[in-house]
Amino acid sequence: MRIDKYLWCTRYFKTRNQATEACKKGHVRIGEQVVKPSREILPTDEILVRKNQINYRLKVLDIPTQRLGAKLVDIYRMDTTPAEALDHLKTIQTTREYYRKKGTGRPTKKDRRELDDYRDEAE
Repeated sequence: MRIDKYLWCTRYFKTRNQATEACKKGHVRIGEQVVKPSREILPTDEILVRKNQINYRLKVLDIPTQRLGAKLVDIYRMDTTPAEALDHLKTIQTTREYYRKKGTGRPTKKDRRELDDYRDEAE
C-alpha cells in the first residue's frame, strides 16, 4: 500500500490529498529518508510524521484494506511517539487558550494596543 493511502486509512490525515501534500513537503519519513507519496510500505516499517509541530512515530503492524474506524486503528499500527512530544502538544494548546478562549473572535482595539506595547517592551 502507498504511504499516503496508509496515513489516510489510519486516520493521521483527514483526506488523502492532505497525506499526499505532507509527503511532498517532506513531513513524512521512513527511517531517515524523506519519502514520496507513492512509496510502498511494509509491515515493520518505522514512520515519522510531522504534523502540527509534533513528530509522531509509528510502526506498521499490518496493512489495512480500507479506511478504518478510530477504534480499529491500533490493530494496524503501534504509536511509539515519545511522551515529551505529546506534552509539547498540550503546552501549545494551553498557550493558545491562555490569551483568548476559542470562539471569542478577533482582538479588540484595546487588545491590539496591549499586544503592540508588549512587543515594544520586548525589543
